[in-house]
Amino acid sequence: MKIERREWIVFWFTAAYIGGFAAWFFSQGNYEFIWYVLTMLGMIALAARGLRKAEFPTALLWALSLWGLAHMAGGGVPVGDGVLYSWVIWPIVGSGEMTILKYDQVVHAYGFGVTAWMLWHLMVRHFPATAGSWTALTYPAFGAMGLGALNEIIEFIAVLSVPDTNVGGYYNTALDLVANATGATIAVLLIALLRRGARAG
Repeated sequence: MKIERREWIVFWFTAAYIGGFAAWFFSQGNYEFIWYVLTMLGMIALAARGLRKAEFPTALLWALSLWGLAHMAGGGVPVGDGVLYSWVIWPIVGSGEMTILKYDQVVHAYGFGVTAWMLWHLMVRHFPATAGSWTALTYPAFGAMGLGALNEIIEFIAVLSVPDTNVGGYYNTALDLVANATGATIAVLLIALLRRGARAG
């Protein structure tokens, strides 16, 4: 399989921060990092397997890589008594686990917005007849929400397998799902607006 230079650049950037965070986690005795590394390796393997069939745009590859970086930083960078995922960016409403807006929620919205973009790209590439239809927008949005739910299942497995994780409880899971849906919805709306603007131009 031929890998283009633009793809190698994204790969080596991603590999560099995975290696850096793995070393950091080991040095801190934080073995929860295994879940983060496995998640990233799984994403890389899936992207690589379908690279030539999918022909992901460079911007999408970078968006996926930056999501991975934000994810690993969230679980590994200490902030106060916790980690970056617990950081309250702006206390809009709520308290404790119900606090909005946290770094965790922003990363979930961004990440599953990028996922919706990826699913939209795959749909219109492999099923070009759907391009410009509501099908090409709604299916990626709901697909991203479904993958977001799968992510929560993986986090639940981490809670059962590793003591003292930073995953959070029921309210955190519910807010993560809301953030996933918000990010996915915003992504497909932006795609629709951009495509409408392109057609008008």
